[in-house]
Amino acid sequence: MSRAWTDFQAALAAALQDADTRNRRRRMRPMTREAGGWVRLADGRRLIDFSSNDYMGLALHPEVAARAADYAARLGAGAPASRLVSGTLPEHLAVEGRLAAFKGTEAALLFASGWQANASALPALISLMPGPVKVFADRLNHASLHAGLALAGVRQIRFRHNDLDHLESLLTTPDHAGRTRLIVTESVFSMDGDRADLIALADLAARYDAILYVDEAHATGVLGPQGRGLCALLPEDAPVIVMGTLGKALGGFGAYLAGPRVMIDALVQHCGGFIYTTAPPPAVLGALDAALDLIPGMDAERAALAARAERVRAAAASRDLSTFGSSTQIIPIGQGAEDRALAAMADLEAQGLLAVAIRPPTVPEGTSRLRLSLSAAHDEAAIDALVVAIKALA
Repeated sequence: MSRAWTDFQAALAAALQDADTRNRRRRMRPMTREAGGWVRLADGRRLIDFSSNDYMGLALHPEVAARAADYAARLGAGAPASRLVSGTLPEHLAVEGRLAAFKGTEAALLFASGWQANASALPALISLMPGPVKVFADRLNHASLHAGLALAGVRQIRFRHNDLDHLESLLTTPDHAGRTRLIVTESVFSMDGDRADLIALADLAARYDAILYVDEAHATGVLGPQGRGLCALLPEDAPVIVMGTLGKALGGFGAYLAGPRVMIDALVQHCGGFIYTTAPPPAVLGALDAALDLIPGMDAERAALAARAERVRAAAASRDLSTFGSSTQIIPIGQGAEDRALAAMADLEAQGLLAVAIRPPTVPEGTSRLRLSLSAAHDEAAIDALVVAIKALA
C-alpha cells in the first residue's frame, strides 16, 4: 500500500475523531416512514417525526404515490439520457408548464436537486448578465446559494440577516455601482424558520435597478396564496428569478427554476447542471403532477399547520428558549452548545419524539438547536406531546 494512500486514510480518521471530540460528527440512521408523521427505527421503536421537510404530508399521500407508480409503469423506471439528447418526454414539458402556471411565471425548468439548481443555475445566469455584476447575499443563505456564487467567481457582498437597512447602505455605496445588481435570498430560511420581507426587497430592487434571486424551497406549497410561495405576493412585473424544491411540501424529488421564457431557454443553452444531467425519471413527474393537483386546495391544512406552529413557539417562549424569529412551520429551539443540543434530542427521543440536533458548521457557533419542522400529517395529539416535552426540557 502506498504511503500517500495510508496518510490519506489517517487524515480522514483524524478528521472524524476531531468531529467526535467536538460533538459534531454526523451519522445516518436508517428509519422507515409511516403514515401520520411517524417513523420506525431499526430497533423497532416508533417516533413522531418532527424533523421531516414533508410539510404538507404529501410524500405518503395515496394519490401522489399512485400517480408516481402509474408514470413509472407506463414510461419506465428511469430516463434514458439527458434532456438535450433523448431524455425529454412530453410529460417533462407538460409538468414544467403546470409548474410555471402554479408559480405565476412564463416558464419553468426541472433540476435533479435544490443544490444542483442553485450551484449550476447561478453561475450560468451570472455569466449571461451584463457586467460587472455585483451580488448582495443574505449572510444566512443556504449553503447551496453560497456554493453557486462561489462557482460563479463573484465576491459576495453579504448583508446582515434580514437587515434591509444594511442592504440599502451597501446598494448605495459608490464602489458597488455596476451595470447589474443581483440580490440573493431565501424566502423562508431553512435553519431559523423566519421569512425575508420580499415586498420590501422587491421595492429595493426597483429603486436600485437590481434583480432578485429567491430560493422558495421552504415556502412552496406552504405559504402564499394556494401555497404558491411568498413570491406570489410580489407584483407581476417584479424582476425576480424563482427557485424551489419538489422534495419538501410537494412530497416528491427534484427542484426547479421559474421565470421569463427567455431566461429558461437561455438556461437550456448555458447551464451545465441541466445540460449534463440525466433527465428526471417518470415517477418524479407523476408525483409532481399529483402534488400540483392537491396543493392549491389545501388551505385548511395550511391554516392548521400555522396554528400548530404558534402553539409550539408559545411553549418554547414559556421556557425562555429562543426560536430565532421563526414565523413558519420550521421552529428551531435554541440550545447553545453542541452537547446540550444532543442531550435535548435524546430527551425528546426517550419520549417518542424525533427532533434532530443541528450543530456547527451547519449553524453558527454557539447556536446549536433542535430544528423542529411540523407537518400537516401531525394531529393535535402529536403537537400536544411535543408541547409537553418542550416545556419539560432540562
